[in-house]
Amino acid sequence: MSRLPLIGIPADRRLYGNHYFHMVGEKYIEAIAQGAKAMPVLVPALGDEIDLASLLEACDGLLLTGSASNVEPHHYGGPASEPGTLHDPNRDATTLPLIPRAVAAGLPVLAICRGFQEMNVAYGGTLHQRLHEVAGYLDHRDDESQPLDVQYAPAHEVLLEPGGQLQKIAGHERLHVNSLHWQGVHKLGSQLAVEARAPDGVIEAFRVANAPNFALGLQWHPEWRFQQDEFSCALFAAFGAASRQYAIAAR
Repeated sequence: MSRLPLIGIPADRRLYGNHYFHMVGEKYIEAIAQGAKAMPVLVPALGDEIDLASLLEACDGLLLTGSASNVEPHHYGGPASEPGTLHDPNRDATTLPLIPRAVAAGLPVLAICRGFQEMNVAYGGTLHQRLHEVAGYLDHRDDESQPLDVQYAPAHEVLLEPGGQLQKIAGHERLHVNSLHWQGVHKLGSQLAVEARAPDGVIEAFRVANAPNFALGLQWHPEWRFQQDEFSCALFAAFGAASRQYAIAAR
């Protein structure tokens, strides 16, 4: 193969000053460029203005990133969000129809944090909007008053499902991961299978059970300084390898 695989990364639509911008965090771009050894391609959050068939034909993989915004709860029949909650309806309108089509087409898909929540909703699942207020669950939020190194530091273990895809990538059954999320899975989407849980039982990772290719969602942030973490390096390498194989087969 003479070119790098192209990994589409749907952008956030965010007001910056007096204008809207479509943007993706650099840490995700670097994880694709360096960790997956692929070409990151930012996809504008244009919703139904995007020709999904053309987008899927152009891409060899799809990365769904974390974000400060939350999926609007009407997409999963949830109650109205707390006042002041940041939403991104353009991103919802772009990713929710895109995810199942990408998976069905055989594109490798990796979903992180908000992307993990989007994938659950796209397959009919629901979300806890304020997980820390649900009895029996730990507080999975970060302390935003702390430096980023503290916010993204390992916070708790996750137990990987024996024989699962993540367990095969990791080579062992436990990981120590960061934790920076308010929301969490309430009802798991119909075609999803659990890949990892936190000590309190919160679902921290899943796969699309019948996917023809790599299709994983993770609640934590493996992209953060991925070079310093053995599992994160292996995860992005596996995602890149799946995208290269897809690109070769598709062309």
